[in-house]
Amino acid sequence: MDRLRIAFITPEAVPFAKTGGLADISGVLPSILTNMGQEVRVLIPLYRQVREQFGQKLEKLSEFEIKVGDNGCRGGLHILNQKRKGAEFLFIEQEDFYDRDGLYGDPTDGQDYPDNAERFIFFCRAAIKSLEKNDWQPDIIHLNDWQTALVAPYIKIDQPEQSPLRKSRIIFTIHNLAYQGQFDAKEFAKLGLPESYFAAAGPFEYWGKINFMKAAIIFADYITTVSPTYAREIISSNEFGMGLEGVLAGKSDRLSGILNGVDYSVWSPRADRLIPFRYFPANLSGKKKNKLELVRRAGLPIRMDSPLFGMISRLDNQKGLDLIIEIFDQMMSLDLQFILLGTGDVKYMQFFRQKQQEYPDKFKAYLEFDNQMAHLIEAGADIFLMPSRYEPSGLNQMYSLKYGTVPLVRKTGGLADSVDDFDPDKKTGTGLVFEKYAPDELLATISRGVQLFARKKFWYKLMKAGMAQDFSWEKAAVRYLELYRLLVEENRGERAGKGV
Repeated sequence: MDRLRIAFITPEAVPFAKTGGLADISGVLPSILTNMGQEVRVLIPLYRQVREQFGQKLEKLSEFEIKVGDNGCRGGLHILNQKRKGAEFLFIEQEDFYDRDGLYGDPTDGQDYPDNAERFIFFCRAAIKSLEKNDWQPDIIHLNDWQTALVAPYIKIDQPEQSPLRKSRIIFTIHNLAYQGQFDAKEFAKLGLPESYFAAAGPFEYWGKINFMKAAIIFADYITTVSPTYAREIISSNEFGMGLEGVLAGKSDRLSGILNGVDYSVWSPRADRLIPFRYFPANLSGKKKNKLELVRRAGLPIRMDSPLFGMISRLDNQKGLDLIIEIFDQMMSLDLQFILLGTGDVKYMQFFRQKQQEYPDKFKAYLEFDNQMAHLIEAGADIFLMPSRYEPSGLNQMYSLKYGTVPLVRKTGGLADSVDDFDPDKKTGTGLVFEKYAPDELLATISRGVQLFARKKFWYKLMKAGMAQDFSWEKAAVRYLELYRLLVEENRGERAGKGV
């Protein structure tokens, strides 16, 4: 089949700008698709950190003006002139909006920027303008999360029927439904759309507020999420659907989940440049050495016969931290040690700081972001703790499997799709899984892990089963490409039927 042209629009991508897993996906997936023979262009904002790190490698292609409400905002399009394997990266410039310390908010106080609606109205309109100016007709426009959501309604509402962009198929990927782009109703005038679209129960209206993501779900040709189970969960209840379950259920025939992949050139004990000792399934001696080094750096006593639990997480309620708080003292009474790395909600940081003082021989908290320590925890821990309330995809459980670090997870979202519970009778499974979101369920599973760790024969079998799993991005990219081709063929059939 013909090579596809894919416009991949995202608010962040590695190595340019990152706040979470979306950046990893946006940095890897487009390049893999390009290496598979497709033509991919990635559009992201030209943030301050991009200019500081890559400014000398940027070339300005064009300038334009975008109206945001009554204000005309000057902007520009830059291209990265750097020899890179894979996709072409384009950056949308607007200094007032993007020349800031943070991507979406002030890093000093954690508060969102008050003009985020304007910032991403501009980005979405500028992305469309950039596609028009470059005389490059995409077959697929792939949008990611609420910051890119307005591209879908702008193309479907604003673009004339004869516009080349009306021929493109639009995919909207939900990476985390908790962040929807909700804004005060007074901001609607800045969108430059007819008031009728903000009428009660209209595509933008959500309990009296504007909801960017709701509009994207309605106007996109197809919606994906980042795991099959999460795709089912978000139409099942308000708990997972976050108020949009009805809108999503209405498009359930145009909704599916594709599990995120892992970049094994970065996250694999055989290739990892950030760990002191590399290892592989046939020789796990390096894992023991990494555990010894991790415990030593944490200042904990060396107890190689006790399981070392690791956790790397954003510290907020989604990640199951309320469960951990409930059982923490009981957990510390077990024969284990625990190392945590993460930042987030002040109440959780205060709790873990206090518990570190209470249990200096068993618990160490690194309340910061440290990429090298993250790699060492993955390589040195015996069990990785991930008891999430919900988890659209999750990556750390997949990293852990490859490192022989047994994931202990709740059966939800991407965790359910990537980790199978160990069955001691059948001797099958890749991790430790519990279903009910309850403190006693988590504690029982932790206790099971401690007991199983002592049974070395079973434990090594469990480790090696996990290390044999393949969650490479190449597999996920094939799924996306199949979906792209299906939508393009569907589009051609519809247009032929209309005589277009």
